[in-house]
Amino acid sequence: MKIIGLDSSGLVASAAIVEDGILLAEYTTNYKKTHSQTLLPMLAQLKDMIELDLNSVDAIAVAAGPGSFTGLRIGAATAKGLGLALGKPLVEVPTLEGLAYNLWGTDRLVCPLMDARRNQVYTGLYEFQKEGRELALNRIADQCAVDVHAVIEQINRLGREVVYLGDGVPVYQSIIEEETKVPFVYAPASHNRQQASSIASLGAVYYAWGRVVTAAEHQPEYLRKSQAEREREDEFSHTKTDGIGC
Repeated sequence: MKIIGLDSSGLVASAAIVEDGILLAEYTTNYKKTHSQTLLPMLAQLKDMIELDLNSVDAIAVAAGPGSFTGLRIGAATAKGLGLALGKPLVEVPTLEGLAYNLWGTDRLVCPLMDARRNQVYTGLYEFQKEGRELALNRIADQCAVDVHAVIEQINRLGREVVYLGDGVPVYQSIIEEETKVPFVYAPASHNRQQASSIASLGAVYYAWGRVVTAAEHQPEYLRKSQAEREREDEFSHTKTDGIGC
């Protein structure tokens, strides 16, 4: 089984190829260029480096959201284009599950935090449970957009040691350290941001389970409206209050 993984849901752009449980290649950047400038060239370089025949790929796994609206659209367009051109299915991997999968095997509670702005984070709570001879990612709390204080309160109620990761950690670090009442650690630099290898690895699991869609069917999961949509609604609300408009 050969899976391409793509993640452009946040500040990081990442592409990877995983085959039969082995990471063949990965290219990840966390720099200023927009993902529209980086994602396809990165994948093209990986393809050339390992002499990959794209037709040999079984599926394309993509970070399906939540995350940056622009980044998700770029990732979706890239994955859909590949899927349509190659006639391959897509595997939609929730962004927060992909982040949590970076820490495969930990016995701690895993809390990915992505900065959603307006004092909110995209987050979820996860753990790894043994199922036979395998470890499975288990969702304790589904991914959502919430106030950062709310997720810390839930972690405190669970009373378990937790590991935090994601680009929301440095943004809300002072709140995390002030309000978290259980033992906690931060994931190291090698594991604390999006990695396409995790998207591809978890995508391979979901592919084996039959959790695939066609390229035409795929749509990112935003979880909340874009800033432009919210600003339009705010403007409409103000005009209604002032007795102007529809």
